Order: sequence, then structure tokens, then C-alpha cells
Amino acid sequence: MPTMSTPITDPGYVEKYRGALDAIPPLESTREDGTLHVKRAFRGLTIEQAVRYLEHLGGERRGERTVDGPGWRAELSSRRVPVGPSYRLTEVTVDWTGDPAVLDPLILRFRVKCFRAPG
Repeated sequence: MPTMSTPITDPGYVEKYRGALDAIPPLESTREDGTLHVKRAFRGLTIEQAVRYLEHLGGERRGERTVDGPGWRAELSSRRVPVGPSYRLTEVTVDWTGDPAVLDPLILRFRVKCFRAPG
């Protein structure tokens, strides 16, 4: 029986969103001694949703706000941010560190998951 892939695991599906997602720059991005450090913010996402997404992408929860995967680590924080004069959303910031060859495609896949998230 052939295996079915979900859209998020299909590289072609993920790559088609790269152009649109690359238009939004990270909050911070540095490379030092072969390690990539990227910080990105995601509005309308909770810490629990972000942790589940990272676990789905091969990570393992190491603490309330830390997820480790093969060749990467993500540390999460959250805050309420204003959207207009009277509405607030939760904004989750993910601070990734790791091997650039692993982290670049992982972050893209995570961003596509968030892009597709309801609500």
C-alpha cells in the first residue's frame, strides 16, 4: 500500500510558499561559527500550538518553552500585543539555534504550518 504524505511533508508544497514567506524578514538572524540563530514572531499562535508544531517537525519538548530536535533547538516566549485600538493577540516568539542546513528548511516548514493555522 503506498504511503500518503501530508502537504506539510511534501517539499514541493512547502517550497511554493517560500517567496511569500521570505517577504517577511526575521526579527533577528545571525551566523557565527557554523551556527545559525534566527528569531521570528508569530501572532495568533499559542505556546502549546508552537510546541506541537515543533514536535511534529521532529522535536522533543525539553521544558515548558524549549524544544530540541536533531541539529536544532527552539526557545519560545509569548506576550500579548495590540492589534488596533482595542484588540490584543498572543504573539509567540521562537528563538532557533542550530545547523544552518537543518534549520533553514525546518523554519520554512514551521512557518507554513503557522500560515495554515486556523484562527
